[in-house]
Amino acid sequence: MSNAIRRLGDLRGPDIASKITPKSIFVQPLGALEQHGPHLPFNTDEIVATAVAEGAVAEVGEKLDVWLLPTLSYTKSNEHAWAAGTILLSATTMLSVLDDIGRCISKTNAQKLVFLNGHGGNSALLNVVNRELRLSYGLQTFTAHPSMPPDQGGESAASELGMGIHGGTDETSVMLHLRPDLVDMSKAVRRVPEKMSMNKHVRFGGSVSFGWLSNDFFVEGHIGDPTHATAELGARMFASAVQNFSEALGEISTFNFGK
Repeated sequence: MSNAIRRLGDLRGPDIASKITPKSIFVQPLGALEQHGPHLPFNTDEIVATAVAEGAVAEVGEKLDVWLLPTLSYTKSNEHAWAAGTILLSATTMLSVLDDIGRCISKTNAQKLVFLNGHGGNSALLNVVNRELRLSYGLQTFTAHPSMPPDQGGESAASELGMGIHGGTDETSVMLHLRPDLVDMSKAVRRVPEKMSMNKHVRFGGSVSFGWLSNDFFVEGHIGDPTHATAELGARMFASAVQNFSEALGEISTFNFGK
């Protein structure tokens, strides 16, 4: 892997006209600053999204003409608004922020903007934003994830009954790999809504969605089983995330609505 990470912020004024081309792809990582239970730090989503974005841009940035934008650390985390320390943007504010980012990108020669979303609570808004930016500014817009959240069709550890959506095995494992100094496994406890797992439709990942706050289930605020997390699993998951996002960027680079 190359050590070079192509960052928009490192460019100088004249570089925008000479280095940003119609083939350029901008990657906007999105994290969050929200409670992640008693064992993980508030900036978990930011750390993971940033690391995956940096890894992929270092891997394929030169080949595919990819440029990394600074991570957006405050996003739509209102399911954790009950927890002091969570800093969130309202849906209206976040829509405005992302619209501003898209408008600014459209003033360059680039035509493609990719959101790498580290926080599942942003997904619905990002789907709206993708279309709004396409309509307003003509950009080709995309949303990817370091890993697909279980409540959106992704996998979850067996002990989590398909519902390890926040601070569970996988997320804790990746943090043990990336920032073990910020993880306190002595406070990791299993918190899975067993009764809901018996539902066919009304459950995380089921056909019927529902509004929820993270403390609707357990006072600790996480949903999953971090007790099975390991740094070794995290290393494998992180490498897979970088590879998958790098592959996705390859497809994005040639994407043109099937034409």
